[in-house]
Amino acid sequence: MKIIFTGGSGRFGKIFQDKTRLKNILYPTKKELNILNIASTKKYIQRTKSKVIIHAAGLSRPMDIHDKNIKLSIDKNIIGTCNLVKCCYDLNIKLIYLSTNYVYPGFKGNYKESDPLLPYNNYAWSKLGGESAVQMYKNSLIIRLCMTEKPFIHKYAFKDLITNFIFHEEFVKILPKLIKYKGVINFGGKTMSVFNFAKKTNKNVKGIISTKLLKKKIPLNHSMSLKKVNKILND
Repeated sequence: MKIIFTGGSGRFGKIFQDKTRLKNILYPTKKELNILNIASTKKYIQRTKSKVIIHAAGLSRPMDIHDKNIKLSIDKNIIGTCNLVKCCYDLNIKLIYLSTNYVYPGFKGNYKESDPLLPYNNYAWSKLGGESAVQMYKNSLIIRLCMTEKPFIHKYAFKDLITNFIFHEEFVKILPKLIKYKGVINFGGKTMSVFNFAKKTNKNVKGIISTKLLKKKIPLNHSMSLKKVNKILND
């Protein structure tokens, strides 16, 4: 079974290529598969006779790019994803979409997959825009992720922001076990503050309160319930 992985040149894509145990994976370049060109995308899928697409391509950091250039954000994260959904629908290809835990409101934490969604920034809105198309296609899996690079690369980490960070390498190990599932699955690590997570691999990181760095208030608990994924992995 051939698998197409979009975003192979990105931060997570490079780790995935290095660490995955999955075989028969194709990592097309943008020239080979441009998700903004639906005709060429469909031809690439047909030519390679692939059966699954792991859609990791998209625009993430810097976060303010989603405010400064909303057209780019819409193209990369919404329209490109919609094009893939159309192709998968026409060809009956399984689509796995890597989303984010930031689609949840971020006020109470411990969010279940069935809880209401309310992004607080444009990045999360763009990912939810992609989710909307994927949700319409039943042969799909949406994974709402909370992951980052190892070691933690930033100088500061929020003491007051609670979440479920894991490192890219940890998710690479789990992804093959989730490919056969459909619907929506949360995935991340143990619930804790970003600072407590960061200092495990970066002893020099400094704890800071979010409003001091951002100069504004943000939702402070995007932690997710992992009961569903834990049940899947333990069955």
